[in-house]
Amino acid sequence: MIKIFSPTAILGYGFPEETYYKAFSEKPDVIAVDAGSTDPGPYYLGKGISFVDREATKRDLEYLIKMSLKLDIPLLVGSSGGCGTKSSLDWTFDIVKEILEANNLKAKIAKIYSDVDKNIVRKAILENKIRELDGSSKLTLEGLDGITNIVAQIGISPFIEAYEKGVNIILAGRSYDPAPFSAIPIYKGYSKGLSYHLGKILECGAIAAEPGSGRDGLMGVIFEDHFEVYPLNENRRCTVLSVAAHTLYEKSDPYHLVGPDGIIDLTQSVFIQKDDRTVLVKGSKFVEFEEKWIKIEGAKYLGIRGVCIAGVRDPIMISQIDEVLEKQKILLKENFKTLNEDYNIFFHVYGKNGVMGDWEKEKKLSHELGIVIEVVGKDQDHVKTIVGFLRSSLLHYGYENRISTAGNLAFPFSPSETIWGEVYEFGIYHLIKPEDCEFPIKIVEV
Repeated sequence: MIKIFSPTAILGYGFPEETYYKAFSEKPDVIAVDAGSTDPGPYYLGKGISFVDREATKRDLEYLIKMSLKLDIPLLVGSSGGCGTKSSLDWTFDIVKEILEANNLKAKIAKIYSDVDKNIVRKAILENKIRELDGSSKLTLEGLDGITNIVAQIGISPFIEAYEKGVNIILAGRSYDPAPFSAIPIYKGYSKGLSYHLGKILECGAIAAEPGSGRDGLMGVIFEDHFEVYPLNENRRCTVLSVAAHTLYEKSDPYHLVGPDGIIDLTQSVFIQKDDRTVLVKGSKFVEFEEKWIKIEGAKYLGIRGVCIAGVRDPIMISQIDEVLEKQKILLKENFKTLNEDYNIFFHVYGKNGVMGDWEKEKKLSHELGIVIEVVGKDQDHVKTIVGFLRSSLLHYGYENRISTAGNLAFPFSPSETIWGEVYEFGIYHLIKPEDCEFPIKIVEV
């Protein structure tokens, strides 16, 4: 058997000390942790920075490095630094180095870079070797304009290659979430289906337990014909429902989970409540792809964002809010006839459809609305001008049947508008042939 400790949902989210010491006492064979996600949006990939605080990341790493070296077991980190770019991986390495030096420790570290050069993508486009993924549009040469960083979501092979070099710590760039958890079991000859499925459960730590939490851990144990998962925290338990539900987490198909090397087939999977806190899973299979593709992600720079947040409580204004907001765009163009069209205006109306947008099915309006005025443009001064105008125009706009003239908006902050900074979008969410990419592994001894 192989025992794998997953300490937290994302490196830097934290875990209770009690969980850590409980895990330590059980002497796992592997520590694996996911450090990244696209959930926070494209900004972090665009900038090549972490969405998790440095001190929070350092706190978690210090515990995990000490466990790794004291128990002489490998520590595998996927999607280092959040977005998995070279810059974010090196940022993570600097933290690791700082911890080792401060504690007078030594370690052999593998850094796996998963960045993809733009010229490689350009060549693949010209050779028609790019595929769309999940509704993404066709990628063109023009679509590469403004792309700042591109990463590939690597699978288990680079982790195994690094592990074979006898390292203590593996820091990988952007990774398939289950990869750091499943790489060593697969390398040791355990079932790929069970290994990948276990990795899928462990990737988010105790979110797969009841009550779920992103800042607590799980232990996974893989055997020849099944695996088991259980929380270290005595206040949590894994149930058939919680583990099965997390199997479907972020997946549209309940039976087939697609990854970089193939598909986890769950059609024969069985979930069994082994005891009050442990779930046993068996029957999961893995189907290898005949033709291998790997997902690449790229962020494109769009401009600068300006924002104003305001509240509305006048029922007369609320009853006609869509028309009132659209009128502000017309007034803006009337007021600034020479203003170029290189900007976009968005009104996010919370209490109406601020979360779901056009998908919102509940049509009943709240007695108060929160309005986020967002402007995105290439020129910061223009953005500031537009946000300021929309704020002042909406504040004093004379809508139909208006009674109060003191002002239409309530502002929670002063200044009421601000420049939030650079804006990115996902410009690449496609598949490319893995043989067209290189994922160099650099070994460093500290």
